[in-house]
Amino acid sequence: MSSRTTISRITAIGGLSTAVLLAATACGAGGPAATSGSAGTSTVNVLVEAGGHAELTGVAEQCKKETGISANFVELPYDGMFNRLSSEFSSGNVSFDVAALDSVWLPSFKDAVQPIDELFTDEAKKDIFPALVKEANVDGHFIGLPAWTNAEIILYRKDLFEDAKNKADFKTKYGYDLAAPTTWKQYQDISEFFTKDGMYGTDVKGGVETEWLAHVLQAGSPMVLDGDKVVIDNAAHKEALDFYVGLAKSAPSGAAQVDWAAAQNLFNQGKTAMTRFWAHAYRQIPKDSPVAGKVGAAPMIAGSAGVGAVPGPWYLTVPKATKNTDAAKKFVKCAYDYNDKGIESSLGLASRISAFEKYQDKPGYESFKPLIETLNGTATATRPGTEKWQQIVDTVLVPMLQKAVAGGDSATLLADAKKQIEDLLK
Repeated sequence: MSSRTTISRITAIGGLSTAVLLAATACGAGGPAATSGSAGTSTVNVLVEAGGHAELTGVAEQCKKETGISANFVELPYDGMFNRLSSEFSSGNVSFDVAALDSVWLPSFKDAVQPIDELFTDEAKKDIFPALVKEANVDGHFIGLPAWTNAEIILYRKDLFEDAKNKADFKTKYGYDLAAPTTWKQYQDISEFFTKDGMYGTDVKGGVETEWLAHVLQAGSPMVLDGDKVVIDNAAHKEALDFYVGLAKSAPSGAAQVDWAAAQNLFNQGKTAMTRFWAHAYRQIPKDSPVAGKVGAAPMIAGSAGVGAVPGPWYLTVPKATKNTDAAKKFVKCAYDYNDKGIESSLGLASRISAFEKYQDKPGYESFKPLIETLNGTATATRPGTEKWQQIVDTVLVPMLQKAVAGGDSATLLADAKKQIEDLLK
């Protein structure tokens, strides 16, 4: 999942092997492709998905002051960006010197971008979340520097949790104090308690796979794939699916169609008492929302394997075909050095631990401590490194999850999903 809630996903059918198939539709995305600037120029062309420009504006301003290198941003919608990348990488004639890649694209484009091992010093690796350091290393080389990242945390209605009657009634019914949940049993109890009078305790998002997969990680299993082996039908996946589906009794009906945008709207409109959601949403609650100023944030909850979530990072990469390698790598280095500038953007994210820590105690940034804890969780892991991942999500995982929340048998659905995934990977 991208760190945004409004973009649409495409089916990333493969890597450069499919680029030619996409080229016919890609040429019009953002204008015709052109060769990147001549060697040694002090302007770098930076290809970004729309929100990435805002994230990197502060970095670009600082980089120009420090190095004299200017950034020319080319913004494309998510779908168009993948197609543009596929087309230009396939042709070997790129119009950009730096490209921001969604994490799920790294396996597809790994052979088209340069190693940037020199930027991953021991100091840098200590200041980047472990799951991201691992994901950035493909086939023994670091090929992308994380520019920003995100993860799901718990957002909850502080006003409801602090209400004296709610506290007394909850204590009477469940025998412990009402507070931000630290166990999944507490999450179940609280969800049940607040499902009344036209309100719901939580949401269940049948339209996206990430939350269910976080439960898989918390149960101690790799998600879907363990190396080349498909493990989606193991006990951890079934346990996670059964738990996730079980929350539907405390969630609005029609869970099979609920996606990120729908869940965010439900919470911001005051329809749910809790939501598991990407941390950036905490600072994006509209001022005229009935829950504005009434929301608390807590880390993702641990399972038997510990706190686990699926991060949503984007990586800055340097194409092999650029003629402006030195300036491009300097810009990527600036993005690391001034990573905290992204927090001042509309999306408000970073990738360095120290950048989040710089803001974590400031008013309005209460989601950062829970985000840091979640991203450092022992079970937190990025998606499997296969170029077929988005196809697996779109054609297998989401349809299976939708059937599960609609009442399908989990064991049967997981067994069928395993066969479909094995067929895709042949």
